[in-house]
Amino acid sequence: MNELVLLFLLLPVAVLSGWYSGRRSAERSGGRRVSRLSTSYFRGLNYLLNEQPDKAIEVFLQISEIDSDTVETHFALGNLFRRRGEVDRAIRIHQNLIERSTLNDEQRVQAVLELGEDYMRAGLLDRAETLFADLVRLGAQAPQALRHLLSIYQQERDWEKAIEHAQRLEAATGEPMGRLVSHFHCELAERARRQSRLPDARVHLAEAFVAEANSVRAGIIEGQIELAEGRDSAAVRAFERVARNDPDSLPEVLKPLLSAYDRMGERARCRAFLAEMSERFTGVAPVLALAKVIREDDGDCAAVQYLSEALKQRPSVKGQVALIELGSARPEAEALPILRVLGQTTEHLASSVLTYRCHRCGFGARQHHWQCPSCKGWSTVRPIHGPAGD
Repeated sequence: MNELVLLFLLLPVAVLSGWYSGRRSAERSGGRRVSRLSTSYFRGLNYLLNEQPDKAIEVFLQISEIDSDTVETHFALGNLFRRRGEVDRAIRIHQNLIERSTLNDEQRVQAVLELGEDYMRAGLLDRAETLFADLVRLGAQAPQALRHLLSIYQQERDWEKAIEHAQRLEAATGEPMGRLVSHFHCELAERARRQSRLPDARVHLAEAFVAEANSVRAGIIEGQIELAEGRDSAAVRAFERVARNDPDSLPEVLKPLLSAYDRMGERARCRAFLAEMSERFTGVAPVLALAKVIREDDGDCAAVQYLSEALKQRPSVKGQVALIELGSARPEAEALPILRVLGQTTEHLASSVLTYRCHRCGFGARQHHWQCPSCKGWSTVRPIHGPAGD
């Protein structure tokens, strides 16, 4: 279907080129060529309307060969071949365009860009890099060529060149590249850390923070380096800063952070931080961690009370498992309130789970529909079978 859409986009080009060529030809040969072009055009249109894109392509190629000025038709066909995966044909079209002496500078630059994209699609990254680098050096279509080079260097994991070209792209377009550059420096820091070159890793982390002041990834790597060097206090500061800047990253740092708290004997600081994160992080991870700390410090009863109240506000399967574990050690009389909390949280969780899904489009629902509200199919909505289904 996409091919047909693109071919329809070729029609105005083909019409214009046919009209223009026909007009010039009529002046020279009394209308013989305009008749030939019109016949070819309508034959191609007929193939297109009958959903025969391959035959339509061949006809439009013939039209483009009849008149050497139909550059846009060549570009459109080259793009179509590339989209279809026929990269060899796209390469031949764009190489022929580049060799044509009648192209103006703008058309030649576009042909080089298209050929570079062909090479990228074919996996010939070195050839594509050479073309795009030449364009950047000449200052022609620099932003577009820079974007392609940036993509190539990321595929090749050449982070130094990726940094250089991201900065050049930012200078050329004003588009912020700080977060991208920060990730590239983090890649270099990770590489240095794996190779036990911790001073080099710290240098790259400093550059990552320059590019993005609150980089979550750089903060996590910093904490890991501090742990590797036995500096628990510095690691705790790094991990706490990460979680405060981006609460969603808490699960990534919670385990090493709790271990560092334990080694430092910072129980009060640990409880205060977990309480703070329980307010800011919508998941259950800090709640479970705090319940464990409360159990160790104040006993099972206090932990059960805290976790029971917390689960009323944020029902969670993991929270239920933890509460069952705590309740199993309590006397029978104390287990009844725990069972009530478990029943309430289970009911809440069950009411929020999708129980029906359309097998045609994937639409999910909590109740049955004879006609799918999304794709309008009939009898396509079926029950979901599984732990939360019927």
